[in-house]
Amino acid sequence: MTGDSSLYKRLLDNLSTAILLMDDKLNLTYINASAEALLQLSAGRVIGAPVSQLFSEDGAHLERLHHALFSGASYTKRQAELQLHAPQAITVDYTITPTNDKEHCLIMEIQPLDRILQISREKNLLSSQKSTRMLIRGLAHEIKNPLGGLRGAAQLLARELPSQELQDYTEIIIAEADRLRNLVDKMLGPHTKPTRAALNIHEVLERVFALVSAETQGEIALHRDYDPSIPDINGDKEQLIQSILNIVRNAMQALNKQNDGQITLRTRTQRQITIDDTRYRLVCRIDITDNGPGIPTHLSENIFFPMVSGRADGTGLGLSISQSIINQHDGFIKCESTPGHTEFSLFLPLDTSL
Repeated sequence: MTGDSSLYKRLLDNLSTAILLMDDKLNLTYINASAEALLQLSAGRVIGAPVSQLFSEDGAHLERLHHALFSGASYTKRQAELQLHAPQAITVDYTITPTNDKEHCLIMEIQPLDRILQISREKNLLSSQKSTRMLIRGLAHEIKNPLGGLRGAAQLLARELPSQELQDYTEIIIAEADRLRNLVDKMLGPHTKPTRAALNIHEVLERVFALVSAETQGEIALHRDYDPSIPDINGDKEQLIQSILNIVRNAMQALNKQNDGQITLRTRTQRQITIDDTRYRLVCRIDITDNGPGIPTHLSENIFFPMVSGRADGTGLGLSISQSIINQHDGFIKCESTPGHTEFSLFLPLDTSL
């Protein structure tokens, strides 16, 4: 590969726009990193393949490509639905541009509308969560100060009371004040900032897997689907274990009365992902899936907020703490749930300089 072509490839691979190049037979000759991620394909497997094997649209799709190829006229299609071979459908805008040279090539530029909408939803979610955490921290300060005074007054009163029976009441006041203080501390999440170091995300997942295996005693089928090629991340091992374990334990509780319960831990890499206005070239994606009853619709938009729980005995703090930890690692969590399939996806930026 020449120096110029190597430079062009690096430039194309760092574009957020998905780019495909087809020859005069509509066979794929180049696909950039964004297109690989969007179409869920590997360049090594699809170079040389007909474009019809990558995705399908309507019946006139190939006819329009042939017309553009030989007429030299470009065209743009809005809100096109491409059926992938995943199977999955995506909604995109795309532009076809002939190169108008002797090689008669076509350039296809794809802008995924689904991803744009997803980025907007994720940004709104992160903004809402940050606002909620600021509110909680303000409330925590206002609650803990009078609780401290209440507890101190109860201790002083206990010293002056003549009988043990009366002191029992002050002990109740002290115990309840401590319980409220601990609840507020849990709502705030981890007390310390992450102590980051290079670590393999599979070390974290294997620890979670071992803990959950011991707790379930074979009553729930646990599966692992790892990508061993994922580079190290820069994170706090103990906090990440806590974050992922909270999510897996939620799945365990959802499967509590289900005979065929299954939980899968999956890792993959994804390219060109935007998190809170920052675009990352490469991120680690961790999927935690279960085949439980799903999250009730009325809770699905608020499950990461404190005190929101689908169980009568739940505190609603586990997912809030998990989200706080992942946010402190510059990542985010999203959830998709339908009856029979719930998937939590954690996105963590990869430190490719390690």
